[in-house]
Amino acid sequence: MLRFTTAGESHGPALVSILEGLPAGVPLLAADVDADLARRQQGYGRGRRMQIETDRIEFLSGVRAGETLGSPISMLIRNSDWQNWLEIMDPAPRDGDADGPRKRQVTRVRPGHADLTGLLKYDRTDARDILERASARETTARVASGAVCRVLLRELGIRVGSHLVHLGGVDAARPTVLPDDINAASDASPLRTLDAAAESEMIARIDAAKKDGNTLGGICEVVVTGLPVGLGSHVSWDRRLDGRLGQAMLSIPAVKGVEIGLGFEAARRTGAEVHDEIEAALGNTRMGHVRRKTNRAGGTEGGMTTGEELVIRVAMKPISTLMRPLGTVDVATGQAASAVAERSDVTAVPAMGVIAEAMAAFVLADALLEKFGGDSLGEVRRNLDAYLARLDERAG
Repeated sequence: MLRFTTAGESHGPALVSILEGLPAGVPLLAADVDADLARRQQGYGRGRRMQIETDRIEFLSGVRAGETLGSPISMLIRNSDWQNWLEIMDPAPRDGDADGPRKRQVTRVRPGHADLTGLLKYDRTDARDILERASARETTARVASGAVCRVLLRELGIRVGSHLVHLGGVDAARPTVLPDDINAASDASPLRTLDAAAESEMIARIDAAKKDGNTLGGICEVVVTGLPVGLGSHVSWDRRLDGRLGQAMLSIPAVKGVEIGLGFEAARRTGAEVHDEIEAALGNTRMGHVRRKTNRAGGTEGGMTTGEELVIRVAMKPISTLMRPLGTVDVATGQAASAVAERSDVTAVPAMGVIAEAMAAFVLADALLEKFGGDSLGEVRRNLDAYLARLDERAG
């Protein structure tokens, strides 16, 4: 079973990402991971933190001579801002701690954030004990593990990309035919969108929101190509691939909705307008020598991949830290107050797309290893090739 875990606080010394279950022999360089960490930091509307941090990973285990070993891969990402927060975030007791709270305590909890609920759940008096881990800074470590999974998928002919399709009330037109390399095209845009006209209006709305002390949400679309038919399973609820993808996407901070294919629109149409007709397509091995005339299902049927493009849309709410704070309660006094204003972005939707790619890569790599197994990349590749050969035999 492939699994990963992360550790670290937003303003602590570092973040840690540990990925276990990847087979041996996967070619892997720090640059493969650093490239996605840099993509996560881009996007118009980001705050000052992106100017402070230049995220780079250090392999602590699991990689030697440019290849994975089959053992857990641990990666360290240092926080450049740590020295400015040492007095506040130091794990060790400090002189004066007994006399009162440390600097920058948070008692004016922010609506829409984990501050209040976490403070009550974990019986803390300072919400900084909650928000430092609840911060989306944690997703840096997710992107690191997702980037490693992306390399495995790439070795097996599978590509993961994303682009922004909505921001702040403005829809981006989706090209009839997506670029072959979606990320090369979307990363060239400051908002990671493929619609230049919509981009101009989105940027204007970001500028207006910043001036107003407000924040904006939006939607990104993740597209995966090259998947073989049959990843996931219909036999049990927790093995259905669409369910696993949904859980992974909804675990991203501020994500509130996920669609695959038509998604909610399918509920508004008739069956004839929703389901994809199937036709023969000899030579189309990864789909089982058939194809769908349309892809309204978005690449899954019955909890399994069809071999068509996997299309996932992920909706992110506006960030909960506003520079014009909302009303709240100061938990130290019980009195009405304005919420604390932590350093934040106006929008992080473009970055969310990169994080969603990482989560999709992890889920798909896990499903692929679940089906094809193997302790080495060579063994996984042979198992996949044997499966594809069987699909060829079935087609005659």
